[in-house]
Amino acid sequence: MDAVMLRVGRLNYAWSNTESLLIHMLAGLTGMSNGAAVVIFLSVTSARGRIEMVERLAKLRLPSGDHQKDLLELTARFSRLLAVRNRYNHSIWSFEEDGSVSTILMRIADRRDRIHMGRKQNLSDDELDKLDRDLTTLSTLNREMWRFLQHYNYPIE
Repeated sequence: MDAVMLRVGRLNYAWSNTESLLIHMLAGLTGMSNGAAVVIFLSVTSARGRIEMVERLAKLRLPSGDHQKDLLELTARFSRLLAVRNRYNHSIWSFEEDGSVSTILMRIADRRDRIHMGRKQNLSDDELDKLDRDLTTLSTLNREMWRFLQHYNYPIE
């Protein structure tokens, strides 16, 4: 259980740290202060909404070219990690007496004539290895986003 919780804590820290870089992108794309960008960032309550806002501003404000392409590539990679974050943050956790751990995803999937909910997934060693790879991917993305911000002179104070 401790090994799982340490990974989830690391995921939450890395996610929050990386998501906050969208504030600098927002400020740079709009010309507003970082303080104003924080207000806008916090007013959009979902990670997906924040990412989409930055992507739409990039398409609106940046000409086609490397700058726009680089930004959209970073946000696309960030979006792909949403499923990982959502799985570990929006699930019910099941800790069994035998030491096994599983997540129960609290999401409703509508189908034509029925709904699916509560998908349970055991956290096997393979799943934990995948989470470790995803954490490495998120950490790498964070560093690449910082390089992007510096390369294109976004406000990072």
